[in-house]
Amino acid sequence: MTIQRTWPHPDIQADLAALRHQAPLIHCLTNIVASGFTANVLLAIGASPAMVIAKQEAGEFAAMAAGLLINVGTVTSATARAMERAAAAAADAATPWVLDPVAVGALAWRRRIATDLLAHRPTVIRGNGSEILTLAGAEGSGKGVDSTATSTASLSAARALASRTGAVVALSGVIDYVTDGAEVIEVAGGDPMMTRVTGVGCALGAVIAAFLGAGCPPLRAATAASAVFAGAGERAAARARGPGSFAVAFIDELSLIGSEPDGN
Repeated sequence: MTIQRTWPHPDIQADLAALRHQAPLIHCLTNIVASGFTANVLLAIGASPAMVIAKQEAGEFAAMAAGLLINVGTVTSATARAMERAAAAAADAATPWVLDPVAVGALAWRRRIATDLLAHRPTVIRGNGSEILTLAGAEGSGKGVDSTATSTASLSAARALASRTGAVVALSGVIDYVTDGAEVIEVAGGDPMMTRVTGVGCALGAVIAAFLGAGCPPLRAATAASAVFAGAGERAAARARGPGSFAVAFIDELSLIGSEPDGN
C-alpha cells in the first residue's frame, strides 16, 4: 500500500514541534562540500549540529549523540576509519543513524566502504535512484553524485534493500519515496531549484537523523524530513532569483516552517 504525505500534515507538524522542543544533538560525518550548509540547516530546523570527524573521537561522540549521519561524499582513508568507528559505536549504543551512500554507483572504493557500513545496521539509508540500486545489488552507475535512475524506477530496489537490511530506505527524486520494505510513503513537492544548490540532499540525511534523534520511528522520521524539505523548498523557490538566493531562502524557510500562527 502506498500512502501520500505532504506538508502540512498533522503528524509531521507534531514531529517537527517535538524536534524543536528537544533540540537533539546530531553528529555529522559528512562531505566537506556540504558540511557548513548541513550545520546551518540543522540549526534552522531546531537541532544542534556537531561535525566531529577525527577517528580518535568519532566513536566516542557517536555514542553520546542523539543521532548520527554518515555521508561518504568526500570520503578519505582517514574519514573512512572514523565512519567505521562511529557506525560501530552507534550500533552498540543504540544511537539511530543514517547512511548516505553518495556516488556509490560510480566508484568502487566508496561502494565497498558503504557496503561494509551496512553491517552496522543503519536505521535509515538515504540516496538517489542510482545509489539505492547499487546498494541493493542492481546496476546503478550514476553520473558522479547525480542519479541516472528515477526514484520511481528504483522503488522495487529500495523495498528489497529495506527488507534485506532492516533499514528504512528514503529514496530521493522528483518524487521521494520512503519504505520499510512493506509500506511505501510517497512524498511529493519540492522544486527543481533544490538540485542546483550543493548539499541539499546531503543535509536531508542530517535532518532525518534529527527526527530520529527526537524519538520519531524511522519510517515517520524519514517521511517528516522529506516533507518538511519539500515544503521549505517550494516556499524558498517562490521568492528566490537564482541558486544563490535560493540557498539563503531555503534556510530561512526551514527556520520558519511550522512556526506560523496557523501552524504551517
